[in-house]
Formats: sequence, structure tokens, C-alpha cells
Amino acid sequence: MAILGMDGFSSLPKNCLTLCYIFFAAAIVVNLIRDLVPKKVARFIPLPMAMAIPFYVGSYFAIDMFVGTVILFAWQMINRAKADAFGPAVASGLICGDGIWTLPQSILALAKVNPPICMKFLSRSVNAQVDGFLGN
Repeated sequence: MAILGMDGFSSLPKNCLTLCYIFFAAAIVVNLIRDLVPKKVARFIPLPMAMAIPFYVGSYFAIDMFVGTVILFAWQMINRAKADAFGPAVASGLICGDGIWTLPQSILALAKVNPPICMKFLSRSVNAQVDGFLGN
């Protein structure tokens, strides 16, 4: 965004603005179609704004929302009354927890701590054998 603010639209790739205009118009058309068709059909037409959220926030948000939806769906199957009563509070807690993780993540990034790709929980002797086998 800073580069775009300093250099203007010339810093964008060749056909970027054309694609932006096309998808903007397509989003308006999809919204109009959703508003004009009967409710039975409209429920199967996705909201373009909801589809755009992962592009704005990041793909992890879509994964979080999917996992939360699956948890809520299973909870409603088990006990619908409690799920309806406590679902919003649990969802708010999960969203806040995800946001709170940003602070330790930032501190670790500033300290240049690179987490391992894979974690292993082995005894000292087994860990030495694995490290010897892998050549670490």
C-alpha cells in the first residue's frame, strides 16, 4: 500500500486495474442477482464481500472461520440450545485469542526466532538416535 501511495497506479502490474474493474462489476452483478432472485435460490448464491475477506485479511482467516463453523455445526447437532446460547461468546473468545497471539508472534519476529518446521517430542536417547540417523 505504501508503494502504491508513493508511486501511484503505475507501480501495479500491467492488467491489474482492468481486472479490478472487471471483478468490481462482477461483484455488483452477483449482488444484484442475489437480491432479485427468490429467497430459495438466493441462499445458494455466495456474497462477494464474504468471499473477499480472505484476500483482504489473509487466508488463515478463512481457515479459522471454516474450523469454527464445523465446530458450531457439530455442537448444534449435539445440543442445539447450548450452542445457540453460547456460540457467539465462544466465537468471540476464539477470535480474541487469535488476535492476542499476534503480540507473542511479533515479539518472536523482532527477536528473530525461527520456529522449527517440525517439532518432535522424544526422550534424550531416542532423540540422539534420530539426530544421528538424520546426520544432524
